[in-house]
Amino acid sequence: MKKQVRNLLLLTTLTGFSICGINKAISISSVMKNLLKTDRGRFFNWRYGNIFYTKQGKGSPLLLIHDLHPAASAFEWDKTVKHLAKHYTVYTIDLLGCGRSDKPNMTYSNFLYVQMITDFIKHVIGSKADVISTGESSSFTLMACNMDPEYFNKIIIINPSDLSDLCKTPNKRKNALKFFIDLPIIGTLVYNLVYTQRNIRTSFYKDYYYKDYTIPVKVLDQYYEASHLGNSHGKYLLSSMKSNYTNINIIHALKKINNSIFLIASKEKEDNEKIVNSYFSCNPSIETTFISGSKYLPQLEVPNKLLDVLNLYLESK
Repeated sequence: MKKQVRNLLLLTTLTGFSICGINKAISISSVMKNLLKTDRGRFFNWRYGNIFYTKQGKGSPLLLIHDLHPAASAFEWDKTVKHLAKHYTVYTIDLLGCGRSDKPNMTYSNFLYVQMITDFIKHVIGSKADVISTGESSSFTLMACNMDPEYFNKIIIINPSDLSDLCKTPNKRKNALKFFIDLPIIGTLVYNLVYTQRNIRTSFYKDYYYKDYTIPVKVLDQYYEASHLGNSHGKYLLSSMKSNYTNINIIHALKKINNSIFLIASKEKEDNEKIVNSYFSCNPSIETTFISGSKYLPQLEVPNKLLDVLNLYLESK
């Protein structure tokens, strides 16, 4: 019996070392191309971690917020930021838990990002700003605007989340999943198996791009690297998202906001017409434009079409 226990402990130890070795190898190999450099940006020393951001151009301030996702970063705006910087002072950020920003072991909530965006505008930008955000990030952008409207001018949201999805809340089963993903060794392995190059490519083919044959290899490499920067600690954001902590019911806030809100939706994204109608029913003053030839990320797939709409909205009074 003692021999069996000893063998089991030895097997467990060896397995643990093997998994640690796999995780370490992925952590090193995934960032070897060093695509997400920090030399052209700065860091905002926020209370919950350092936030990477860039600033370029001259004019009224414009803040670009990427989609909330462990593989996302300010690279999302790579094809649009230089054009916008010709007329605006453009700020891009890597959200906490994403890209080059810190990825602390904590629960990431919608209100955490509400605080982050408000503090960034208040302490870094220093004046009221126009804000453009993508996907789930639109929810905390709208909540921040509702809570502190004096820091926000125009709000432009691109392919925002379904309002019904944002109403989903944590429960015991979701918390168990969060606990599992947050585990030091096995949880990291699961995260690494989720964010493989193949799985990221599949996500782009299925959800992010309409014309999948146009996806540049550089884009896939950037997303893969972003997901593993910081020793794969993006898993803490993933666990919070999977457990619905980043959700919040924004219907009441959407009805109250008096700022100009513009919604840009991709025609080819599934259920987008229903989603747009739900936002409009909450706030009939929202102006909407549909863009063709893209799914979730028109800023990467059809940047010129998106820029035409953005320029129209930003220049409007």
